[in-house]
Amino acid sequence: MLALPAKLSIAEASAALPALAGQVGQSSGAVVVDASALKNFDSSAIATLLELRRRAAGRAFSVNGAPTAMVELATMYGVAELLAFTS
Repeated sequence: MLALPAKLSIAEASAALPALAGQVGQSSGAVVVDASALKNFDSSAIATLLELRRRAAGRAFSVNGAPTAMVELATMYGVAELLAFTS
């Protein structure tokens, strides 16, 4: 399981993405992202998740424990279904 940091805004996303993408590349099977620690984020967190989903290359992808505001933001952008949010 990949874990998002507590803060993932534009300032942190460019540094966080290579590390998270590397974990996706090293894993096999479903990709599950733990977003339960995420407290401070902006739309770049959604972009980061979409890139991780792309790198999952057809494997099952889901995001667990996302804050309600993140799910609402993804819904507003029309991508919540792609990110498969779970509780």
